Amino acid sequence: MPTGDAPQEIIDLAEARAAARRARDWDEADSLRARIEDRGWKVVDAGSLYTLERAAPPDVELGGILRYGSSAAVPSRLDEAPVGLATVVMVATDWPEDLARAMRGLVEHAPDGTQVVIVANAPSDAQEEPLAALDAGDPGAPGVATEVVWTSTRLGHAAALNAGLRRAAAPIVIVLDTSVEPVGDIIRPLAEALGDETVGVAGPFGLVTGDLRTFTAPGKGSGAVAAIEGYVMAFRRADYLARGPLDEHFAFYRNLDVWWSLTLRDQFADLPELDDDAEVDLSSIPAPRRAVQVASLPVVRHEHRAWAALPEAEREKRSKKNFYRVLKSFATRRDLVVSGPPAD
Repeated sequence: MPTGDAPQEIIDLAEARAAARRARDWDEADSLRARIEDRGWKVVDAGSLYTLERAAPPDVELGGILRYGSSAAVPSRLDEAPVGLATVVMVATDWPEDLARAMRGLVEHAPDGTQVVIVANAPSDAQEEPLAALDAGDPGAPGVATEVVWTSTRLGHAAALNAGLRRAAAPIVIVLDTSVEPVGDIIRPLAEALGDETVGVAGPFGLVTGDLRTFTAPGKGSGAVAAIEGYVMAFRRADYLARGPLDEHFAFYRNLDVWWSLTLRDQFADLPELDDDAEVDLSSIPAPRRAVQVASLPVVRHEHRAWAALPEAEREKRSKKNFYRVLKSFATRRDLVVSGPPAD
């Protein structure tokens, strides 16, 4: 069977899958397909035969820098014991002044024990030079340690975040959009909010909903909301390991934050897998974890360039496509509704 340049491990999995298909063991065949795809390959069936193709662009080395073709190719730190206070993950593409502004705020105000991971997501030429300078810095320096993860092709938003999240070393992860400027310490208040075990996600910009179909900004006070906007979003690395990775079908950024907030809050995700005909004792399921708006966080929100750069029809199309994924997972979950604004 044509296998291209597939490594022997992938060929062995494909042969095992072919044997499972011949035995009509479809569950095993599906499981083996998933393992193949997790490793960056895909199986193309043709009757009883198959071919193997790369599911993602290959990793390439350019100018002495290894650039990854997929998030799964990035070496993971998630199986290591957490160290430090928090990891900040940012995605850099086309606007170097935005990244520079966000980095200045972090370096000036972040406490020791902060790690910054920047995903250089096939950046523009103007963005690449300052990223290379950051990458050349000393990652072991005290204070804010910076690491750059390079991609060989422009990944979708969720995939780019996954690439950065795989390098997170600290117990708290903060996703920070480069349109947001820290003007004070944003690390300690978010870590403090997540010190409450009933809180699954926290950030300064919350969303509330009465029906899980329309989400709006609440009042300006701190308190429980339904979801946290992805401009600044903090959660536990352990929860990402247990409930992630992010769904990489979210190629556009809009509504990924709603889906991930609800995923982090959802206590059904912690239940053991049940048979289809098994009964669930709903009274035994804990209440959903909370999303908390931390209203006093010292940040300034600037124009979001990825939104402004798109024609209105295109950004609405992409946003709706993503929202259908939210509805598919959570449309009937009334227990996740939070419709009241936090007190001012």
